[in-house]
Amino acid sequence: MMAGACAPFPALENRVSADAARADFPQLVPLAPVLAAASSQAETTPPAAVDDRVAALQARAAALRGAVVDPATRSRMQDGIETAPLR
Repeated sequence: MMAGACAPFPALENRVSADAARADFPQLVPLAPVLAAASSQAETTPPAAVDDRVAALQARAAALRGAVVDPATRSRMQDGIETAPLR
């Protein structure tokens, strides 16, 4: 984790093109119409499609909850660990 803090900061000078530096700032728009549009789109999604997606994601999550290492491999790995120095 700490290694990232030691990395040199990238040089950012002259990274903006001359055209971009001269360009106008983007127009700010009220947030309410954007949220209203998003809300209206969410309401048009058929509930069956959402239910199917939920079921698919839950099945995928259940498959990921299984054992990562099978019992035979786990036993072999445990046999390979020398615990005497830990005592």
